Amino acid sequence: MSFQIWKRAATPPAAAPGASGLPEVLPPALVSAAAARLAPLAVLVAAVTIVMGALDLSGLFGLPPTGRWSATWLLGAVASVGLSLSIAWIASREMLPPEKLLDLGLLYEVLEALFLAVTYHEVPPPRGIVPRGFTGVAVWVLAYPLIIPNSRRKTIAATLLAAAMDPVGFLLAAAVAGRPVPAEAWPIFFTTAVAAGVTIYVYRIVYRLSLAGGGNADMGSYHLEKLLGRGGMGEVWLASHRLLARSAAVKLIRPDTLGSGGTEALKRFEREARATAALRSPHTIEVFDFGTTEGGTFYYVMELLEGLDAESLVRQHGPLPPERAVYLLKQACESLEEAHSKQLVHRDIKPQNIYVCRYGLQNDFVKVLDFGLVKGSGPLAGGRNLTASGTIAGTAEYIAPELARGDGKFDHRADLYSLGCVAYWLLTGRLVFEGETPVDILVEHLRTTPVSPSEKSGLPIPVPLEELVLSCLQKDPDHRPQSAREIFRRLDALRLEPAWTEERAEQWWKTAPSAPPAESEETAETLRAPEAG
Repeated sequence: MSFQIWKRAATPPAAAPGASGLPEVLPPALVSAAAARLAPLAVLVAAVTIVMGALDLSGLFGLPPTGRWSATWLLGAVASVGLSLSIAWIASREMLPPEKLLDLGLLYEVLEALFLAVTYHEVPPPRGIVPRGFTGVAVWVLAYPLIIPNSRRKTIAATLLAAAMDPVGFLLAAAVAGRPVPAEAWPIFFTTAVAAGVTIYVYRIVYRLSLAGGGNADMGSYHLEKLLGRGGMGEVWLASHRLLARSAAVKLIRPDTLGSGGTEALKRFEREARATAALRSPHTIEVFDFGTTEGGTFYYVMELLEGLDAESLVRQHGPLPPERAVYLLKQACESLEEAHSKQLVHRDIKPQNIYVCRYGLQNDFVKVLDFGLVKGSGPLAGGRNLTASGTIAGTAEYIAPELARGDGKFDHRADLYSLGCVAYWLLTGRLVFEGETPVDILVEHLRTTPVSPSEKSGLPIPVPLEELVLSCLQKDPDHRPQSAREIFRRLDALRLEPAWTEERAEQWWKTAPSAPPAESEETAETLRAPEAG
């Protein structure tokens, strides 16, 4: 899987600040800190509810024993305690990633406001007396966002919904009790509305102070600026070096996204970052830095590329002319040949990881991305191999049969099979095998002989090129080309006319038609950074 963020003009939409000037996505440090506070807050709410119920029963507040221990009050209190303890359990066990935990917390904020309103308004004010002061919901609406922050839009929405639960709970309590709704009771909700407004305003100030105090964490020498993308195992941020005038992509991998084997996985990621950083091919994504924060978040710092990946290239502009496909594939071979010479197998070669860009003064320059699944096919420096066998790594549409079996028996030739799948896509705009589920596709890779590219697409493809692609797609690794260098040489020997040259590439980039707008109305240009896993 890879991160790919469409950009409009010079600013990626996901990273753009909101109308208030505040980022719409919390920095990693604030996310982790906020998620860590959710469990203690939920436990505190449950404890306060229980204590307040006991105090009410004792008559300490001058209420008769039946004043609050009605069925309605008891139902609201039990629901509040049960919800709070459930949230505390989920948060303390880290059953969800921090971002999802914060979103669950917003639901908790709204539901808890409803339960507070029901229990608070179960006892009606004396007739003729205008209630004064803050309700429990008003206090809750003030406190929650300052303790458990979230993005600006989500905070505003949850705050307004929680405040709306005050009159909803009042009406619900009155309906259950079968009593009329006195007109003099409504002014009390004015204070709740004021509390919501104050919360939204104060949250803005506190959030800015948090950012100024380091909430937008630094990763090594790089300062995180804007979120570029989020995937199953981490995030990619646009970052700038504190001293150098250089932007970069910082990939964050948090331990909580790695499951029970998080420690071992982080060791593997660190080892693989070292291996990737040692690669010197200009066609391999460059690693500037990596490390681990005090909170255990592992990060890579990589070069930021501008262009589009091979999947987007074909989807937007159709199958490539054979000579251009050859031009791009040869560059990918150079990257793979160096990796294989160091006994590194990429394991996730696919069009999304073949990035085509304008690089300096060069056009159609290929960068191979996302070495997050790289694995040694032999002993690597620095210790034992940490990648578990018995698992399937890669992308179903481009996976080699030996990887699909998941028995751990593979070598660098698995990448050559995947490169054949990429070539198939570039030439035809079609997948080698299709299926309703990933398992169906894996079975096809294991058992089915692929249809020739020209037969599937109906496009004219030179016979030698088609034969090379099909040879890469052989089920038995011994029947494939035995190295990326061999594929490079066979591609180079094709001598297709007219050749794809730097001049043709430059002209294409100048005159290429714009791609259809995406849902967010961005252009076809992308900022691109690799994802782990």
